[in-house]
Amino acid sequence: MKMLKLFTLFLLTLWGSTIYSQTTNNSTAAVEEVQVETKKLKKAMDTKNEPAQADSYYNIGETFFNGGNFPKSEEYYTKAKNLYEKLNDKPNIEKATRRLAQSQEKQNKITPAISNYGRAAQMGYSEKSKAVNSNDVARLSSPTPELKAEAIQNNINLNKKENEQGDLAESYSQLADVNLKQKDVSSAEENLNTAYKISKKEAPQQALAINQKLADLYVENKNYDKAIEAKKKVLKEDFVKENSQEKVNQIQELADIYIKKNDPKEAVDLLKNAYGIALDKGHTLEAQKSVKKLDSLYAISGNVDASVQLYRDFLGKLPNLVSKDRSLVDNKILEDTEQRISQLEKEKELKDELIRKKNLFNYGLIGALILLTGLIVFIFRTLKKVQSKNKKIALQSLRREMNPHFIFNSLNSVNHFIATNNELEANQYLTKFSKLMRGVMENSTEDFIPFQQELDLLQNYLALEKTRFADKFDYEIEVDESLNMQNLQVPGMLIQPFLENAVWHGLRYRADKGFLKLSFGKNESYLKILIEDNGIGIEESKKQKTQHQKTREGRGMKNTLERVQLLNDLYKKDISCSVKDKENNSGVLVTIQLNLG
Repeated sequence: MKMLKLFTLFLLTLWGSTIYSQTTNNSTAAVEEVQVETKKLKKAMDTKNEPAQADSYYNIGETFFNGGNFPKSEEYYTKAKNLYEKLNDKPNIEKATRRLAQSQEKQNKITPAISNYGRAAQMGYSEKSKAVNSNDVARLSSPTPELKAEAIQNNINLNKKENEQGDLAESYSQLADVNLKQKDVSSAEENLNTAYKISKKEAPQQALAINQKLADLYVENKNYDKAIEAKKKVLKEDFVKENSQEKVNQIQELADIYIKKNDPKEAVDLLKNAYGIALDKGHTLEAQKSVKKLDSLYAISGNVDASVQLYRDFLGKLPNLVSKDRSLVDNKILEDTEQRISQLEKEKELKDELIRKKNLFNYGLIGALILLTGLIVFIFRTLKKVQSKNKKIALQSLRREMNPHFIFNSLNSVNHFIATNNELEANQYLTKFSKLMRGVMENSTEDFIPFQQELDLLQNYLALEKTRFADKFDYEIEVDESLNMQNLQVPGMLIQPFLENAVWHGLRYRADKGFLKLSFGKNESYLKILIEDNGIGIEESKKQKTQHQKTREGRGMKNTLERVQLLNDLYKKDISCSVKDKENNSGVLVTIQLNLG
């Protein structure tokens, strides 16, 4: 007999360890609800729909909460709350936080429950929800039963006003707990009966828990008849009659009351009935529980044969019983479903981590490109500045190179006057020369000078050359009256080399007196400068030059053209120069154009 019991217990322990880790009241409907929500959860994760993902977590938590599996409901309410907080969805944060607090309270986790009720009160999007959660904080944290009862009564009034039947039944049940601490059994009985009546229509699971509290109250006070009456009453309810597993549980609870009443005969009959229903409907754990209770009763009465017969019957029917047990399949499905949820969460974490690393790499790459672009722009601008500075230095160098050349020619003229014993002409020449040099030196540091100053310099220069070659040419300067003499800016000493060429290489070789005309006019947006002479022309001048003169002239014109190029690069003035013989070799025409913009 002993070996038979041990073998049976071993088998039941083996199966039970698998089954009992899950809630014993799981129903097929609850498993299907979890499966449906898991599919929604997968779709939400695939589409990155976080509001739908949070809703699925919350609904799974509701399924576990209604099935009495509060640890699991706490787990899923926490996930839902975290997502709602991420989305800043205040109404749903309040809803999930309150449910989380209720799950924790059911597990006697009072401190976190108070914290979450308080958090829900802070988030309360309506005065009612704020007041209900605040009352729950007061109920759990108040030091005296009177203050607890006052907080519960406030919630009863609010729930009656809002017709919240589930919360109202829970409040009456909580009030009964306070009544029991106050040793007020009649009030506790009345409140539990009220809670039972309210909850049995809409919350059967809650009604069963309240009925159990009522039966325990009667048993504790040795009022077995009322406890039996309460259990028989719940056995007549449709939600028990239609649930064979719950029916077996309630019959076993009723049998326990008869055992405490010291009526083993009625208890044995009830347990046999429960055992028969469990075998018929395929509830393995409930059948095992009935067998253990019957065995205990047979052991007390010394009825060994009945125990042996019971265990043999159970072992013989066990394979068929297991094959019919839907709860085993449901629990396995539920276990697989939860594993699937866990797998989905891990896949999501991996995807999020991959996306985070990818984004980090992309941001780093973009940052590096921006930095590189900035560096290239900096280098480019630095090079441009260096180039611009170099061009200005080159421009200044060219301008300085021209001044000694001009001075050298002028001193030659003075030398000529002295050599011809014309002291008066030499003095006059030096006076004009010093005036011209002062003007040249004053403007030597600027790339552009006012047009009036440039005009004065050119007049001085031509006057000097006229003094020296008085019998070789006359000259005329013509200026368009529409030109702004004071505001117009022109390159300093850019025209002088062309005048010098006209005098020294054209007009001075004439047998008779020639003529030089310098004119400034406006052509649309350009300043047009014409230098026209009737000298011997370019080709004839080349024939008469010595090799030394050819070298000097080449360097002078080259410098002038380089100045023009540098001025165009630096200031975008679009300066152009044209030097050509006039028709019939009657002189040279120089055309210079300068953008006025």
